[in-house]
Amino acid sequence: MIHRYKFRLLFLLFVIYILSFVDRQIVAVLASQIRLDLGLSNLQIGLLYGTAFSFIYALAGIPMGRIADQWSRKGMIAIGLFIWSLVTVLSGFAGSFTFLVICRMLLGLSQAMLSPAAYALLAESFSPDKRARVFSVYASGIFIGVGLSFLVGGSVSVLYDWRISMMTVGMPGLILAPFVWFLIRDVRKSEDTKKHPAVRETIGQLSYMLKKRTVLLHLTGFSALACTGYTILAFFSTVMTDLFQRPDLVPHFGWFLFGVGGMVILSGTVADKLAKKDPARRFWMGIFAALGGIPFYIAGLYSDDGFSALIFMGLGVLISSSYNGVAAALIQYFVKPTMRSLAGGLYLFVISVAGFGLGPPVTGWLMDNYFSGIYAISNSLITVIIVCGLIATISFTAAMRFYDEDAVQEIRKRR
Repeated sequence: MIHRYKFRLLFLLFVIYILSFVDRQIVAVLASQIRLDLGLSNLQIGLLYGTAFSFIYALAGIPMGRIADQWSRKGMIAIGLFIWSLVTVLSGFAGSFTFLVICRMLLGLSQAMLSPAAYALLAESFSPDKRARVFSVYASGIFIGVGLSFLVGGSVSVLYDWRISMMTVGMPGLILAPFVWFLIRDVRKSEDTKKHPAVRETIGQLSYMLKKRTVLLHLTGFSALACTGYTILAFFSTVMTDLFQRPDLVPHFGWFLFGVGGMVILSGTVADKLAKKDPARRFWMGIFAALGGIPFYIAGLYSDDGFSALIFMGLGVLISSSYNGVAAALIQYFVKPTMRSLAGGLYLFVISVAGFGLGPPVTGWLMDNYFSGIYAISNSLITVIIVCGLIATISFTAAMRFYDEDAVQEIRKRR
C-alpha cells in the first residue's frame, strides 16, 4: 500500500504541475492577441510574462518553502492550486495592462506554494538513488503543461479569442483543488516538524546552503538555463507571427514540448546511471542541455520559412530544456532533511529571477532598442541563448570539482 501510494502521489503532483504551467505559460501563447487588443509593446509582453510573475514567485518561494517545512504541505498545494486557477479565469476579463499585471502577481504568489512542498514530499517518499528520475517525472509536467497551453490555449484562441482561452485553461484546477486535501498525506517524521524561531532559523539554513560552492555554482548554471528556456517560450509565438507570418504554426510547438517531457525523464534516468560511477557526473546533463540546443536554435531563427523554424527550434527545446528534473534533484543532495522545502524554495527563487525575471524583458528590450531589421528578434534571442549556455557550462564544470566536499546525502566512492 505504501509503495502504491508513493506512485499515486507522484502522479497527482505531476498533474498539478502540468496545470500550473498551462496557466503560467498561456500569456506567452496569447501574446500577439493580447498585445494587439491592449496596445502593448514587446517589452510590456516580456514584463507581463516574466517579471510580473517571477518577482512575486521568487520572493514568495523561500518563505513558502519555510512554511511548507513547518505546516501542512497538502494544504499549501490545495490552496495554491485553487487560487492560481481562479486568477487565470479572472485574467480573461482583463481590460488593461495593469489588471493583467495584478493577476500575474497573484499567480506567482499562489504557484510559489506548490513546488517547495512537492519537492519535500517526493524527496521523503523515494530513496536518494531514485531521486533524479522521480524529480524528472515531476519536472516533465512543465513541458506537458506548456505543450497543452500551446495546443489547447492556442487552438481555443484561434476559434474564439484570448479571453475565452484564459477561462478555459483555468477551469480544470478549480475542479481538482478540493480533492487534493484528501488525496495527499505528509510523510514527515515528528522530529522533522519541530518548531524553530522562524526568521533566525531560516537565515541560518540559507547561510548553510549558500556557503557551499557547489550550491552557488548549481544555482548560477541552472538559472542561466532557465533564462534560455523561458525566453524561448516567451517569444516563440512572436517569432512565428512577426518573422515568418505563420501564426497557424504556433499551436504545433506544443508537440515538441510534449517531447521535452520525455527528454526530462530520460535525462534524469541517465543522470542516476552516471552517478553510480561518480555522483558529480549528474552535472553532465546540465552541460548537455547548455550546449546541445544552440546549433538548432541558430538554424531555426535564421531559417527561410516558418516550418523549418518550427522544426529546428523544436529540436533545440528538446535538448536545452531536458535539465529540469536533474536540477531540482541535485540541490537535495547538499541539504539536511529539515531543509528540503526551503532548498526547493531557494532553487525556485534563483531560477525565477534569472529565468522569468531577466530573460524575457532583456530580450524584449534588445528587440525594441538594440537590434533592428527583419532579424531583430533572431539576433536578440540568439544573443541571450549563447551567453546563457556559456555561463551554464562554466558553472557546471566548476561545480563537479567541489561535489565531494559539499554533498550531504551520499558519499562519492573514490577510485
